[in-house]
Amino acid sequence: MVVAIVAILAALATPRLIDAIERARVARAIADIRAIQSQVDGSVPLPLTLAQVGFGNRLDPWGRPYVYNPFLLLDQPGSSRRDRFLVPLNSEYDLYSVGRDGLSRTPLTVPVSRDDVLRANDGGFIGLASRY
Repeated sequence: MVVAIVAILAALATPRLIDAIERARVARAIADIRAIQSQVDGSVPLPLTLAQVGFGNRLDPWGRPYVYNPFLLLDQPGSSRRDRFLVPLNSEYDLYSVGRDGLSRTPLTVPVSRDDVLRANDGGFIGLASRY
């Protein structure tokens, strides 16, 4: 009987624990992106890589490197991150984490991009793509 009660309590608590861990990871990614952004924005000219501002080895909370795309390096039009109206999110560079699933596509409307933690509006928004 005691084992059954413990099993039921564990089954009820596990989803909440997993959700709390995921929210903490997103919060950490947001804080990291803010810190990286402050270093990038303080650099003149715009750095070519995150290593130039001391964040070359920084991994997101899911163990993957942050994606930094300065637009002066992009030689293909349309490779910047875009909102649901296909308008670019930023004017100088994109900075984001590919999120929990490790997958991402240019437009935010693609389902694999919804868990990305990103910088938009030139730093006016930093958070989950699904909330942008």
